[in-house]
Formats: sequence, C-alpha cells, structure tokens
Amino acid sequence: MILAANQPYLLPYFPYWQLIHAADLFLVGDDYAYMKHSWINRNRIRMNGDIIYLRAEIRKKSSFRLIKDTSLAPLNRQEKLRTVEVAYHKAPFFQEGYALAERVFGCREENLCRFLTASIREVCGYLDIDTPLGTTSSLEGNALLRREERIYDFCHRLGATGYINAAGGQQLYRFEEFRRRGLQLNFLCSQAREAGTLSVLDAVMHHSRDELHTLLDHYTLLHG
Repeated sequence: MILAANQPYLLPYFPYWQLIHAADLFLVGDDYAYMKHSWINRNRIRMNGDIIYLRAEIRKKSSFRLIKDTSLAPLNRQEKLRTVEVAYHKAPFFQEGYALAERVFGCREENLCRFLTASIREVCGYLDIDTPLGTTSSLEGNALLRREERIYDFCHRLGATGYINAAGGQQLYRFEEFRRRGLQLNFLCSQAREAGTLSVLDAVMHHSRDELHTLLDHYTLLHG
C-alpha cells in the first residue's frame, strides 16, 4: 500500500489532488498545528487579471491550537459565492465550477477541519478520485512524535510499503532514512502545467472534468 498525507487546505492547487489520486490511502493531517498566514484557510483565485485571496475566516487564530480544534468565524457564504461569480462568470466551465463552489461553501460545519475535509471530499468527487481518506488523529500517540517519525509510525501501523510526498518536501526528507525503515519514499512532481498554480477552483473553471481527470496522471515520481 502506498500512503500519502497532508494538512487540509482550502481548495488547494492541482498537485494536491494528484497526490491524493496517486495514493492508496490519504491521511488528512488534522492534529497538526494551525499555522497563521498559511494555505489552510485561504487560497488564490484570479479576478480581472489580478490575483486575490478567497478565505474562510477563523475564530481566534492561534498557532498553539490544532487544526482539528480550530473554529470558523461565521461564514458569509453569499459573499464568497458572489466573489467566485464575479471572478469567473466568463470562464468556459463556470456553471460546473460555481456548482462546486456552492457545495463547498454550502457546508454548515463550524469546525475548520471538518469543513475542509468536506470540501476535499467534494473536489475528489468532482475529479472522480476514489482514494479513501483517513485522519492522523485516529492513530493514538502519533502526534507525540516529531515530524518524520510521525510518517514512519503511521506508515508502519497502517501497513504501507511506500510514502508519497509533495515535491516541496525534498528539503525535509531523505530517501536513505526511509529505506532504513523499510519504506520507499517518492516525491510527486506535477507536470500538469495547464492546471496552473492557483486554487483548484481556477482549474475547474477553465477545464472540463474529463480534461482534469486526465491531468491527474500528469506527474512523475522521484525516488532514490
């Protein structure tokens, strides 16, 4: 079994979905610290040629609180959807993208992690990604370990033989350290340039579902 994991983010860019698609099981990192000014509760979209942020506001931001223990401020759903409409009403696949945004921002969860996990399931459904989702908090004691030790632990406990990380983690993890623990480390390097670097919502607005489903496989795995 090949496992991948990452913190939940608000409508993250396309390689995040390629990572989920490439794994046999994806763990949502819900018991990691909420980081201010991160992508956890915001992402970028394009409006009139400019890049703006689409946010889910947080109640009492704190880097000492876990993602799963963080609450959303009252969400002005109509305002979010109006922003999406103004930004993309001329996009070729606006109807599909707007319907997806309605489902994401229509979620009534006040807990940040449950809201984001619901949005991950919505986008996975749209992209026909059927990878099962789990949570790191379901593994008792895992949160007491340090960064890479957490990965070794949940891989071994869940019976994984390999782990896929986003390409940006190449400065954090070493192939030889994973091999010492009987694990194959891979870094996913996206080649889906057509999908861009903004929120997946931008990609959905400009590409058909079939096109995006095909682009899910446009990556290479770097392994030592």
